[in-house]
Amino acid sequence: MIYNPKYIFLFILFLTATLHGQEKQMEFTEDDSKFKVRGVAELGYFAVLSHRIQFSNSGTEIDYKKDGGQENLYPFSRISLEADFGPKHSMTLLYQPLIIETKSLLDRDLIIDDLLFPANSGVNFLYNFSFYRISYLRQLASLNDKYDFGIGLTVQIRNATIDFESLDGSLYRRNANIGIVPALKLKAKINLSERVFWELEADGIYAPVSYLNGSDNEIVGAILDASMRVGYVLRPELSTFLNLRYLGGGAVGTDPDFTGPGDGFVENWLNFLSVTTGAVYAF
Repeated sequence: MIYNPKYIFLFILFLTATLHGQEKQMEFTEDDSKFKVRGVAELGYFAVLSHRIQFSNSGTEIDYKKDGGQENLYPFSRISLEADFGPKHSMTLLYQPLIIETKSLLDRDLIIDDLLFPANSGVNFLYNFSFYRISYLRQLASLNDKYDFGIGLTVQIRNATIDFESLDGSLYRRNANIGIVPALKLKAKINLSERVFWELEADGIYAPVSYLNGSDNEIVGAILDASMRVGYVLRPELSTFLNLRYLGGGAVGTDPDFTGPGDGFVENWLNFLSVTTGAVYAF
C-alpha cells in the first residue's frame, strides 16, 4: 500500500502543532519537563498462523504454510528508541526485521504472475517484509502513577522483497516495493506494584487506499501490531519483560501504475504470533 506523501507532511505538521500548543498549556515540574530517552529491545521467535499470497488474477493463490514450508518457528527481534517530551508527549522510532527463507518441493503447479513453477520441482521462497515506524503518543489519562493511557498516530515504512527461485536457478520472480502506511496507535500501562507492570500496545488501521489519498487505486489494506507484556523493574533505569505479540494484515487490489510482468493484481494476507523477552533501558 503506497500513500500520498502529502499525508506524511500533514502528520508531521499535526505533531508540531500539538506539541507547540500543549507546551503553552501545561505547567511542568522540574522532573516532568526533562527530555527522557529509552532504548527497547526484544528477542524471541514467531510462528506463522496463516499466510497466503497471489500475484496476478491468473496467478496461483499460494498458501505459504502448505506450499512454501512456513511451518517452523522463526527468529524474531525488534529495536526501538522512545523519547518523552514532558509528561504527556512521546515519540517512538522502531525497526522491525521480518524475514522468512524456506525451501519446498512443490506438489502442484504454482503460477507467479505469468511464470510457471511446475509440480515436483524445488523452490526457494524469500519473504522479507521488514519495516520502519515513527509514532507519536499523547497521554490522555493517568491515575496516581498506577495507570496510564495514551493515543496517537503512526507512520510505517515497509521495505518488502518477495522472491521465488527454482533450486536449479532456471526460474526466478521477484516483487519488491516500498510502502508508506499511516495508522492509529494506543498504549496502556498498569503498575501492579512498585516493580511489576502490565502493558498493552497496538498500532493498526483498515482502509481502502482511494479513501485515504483520493486516487483511483482501489487497494484495500490493513495492519495490526498488538502486544501484551508483563514486566519487572530491576533498577530505576532498567526493566525486563515477557511479550506476546500478534502481527497481521495485508492488502488486496490492482495497481494501475504497475509495469512489471502480470496484470498488477496482488493479494497478500498474513497472521503471525510472536513470543519474546526484552529489556527497557532509560538513558
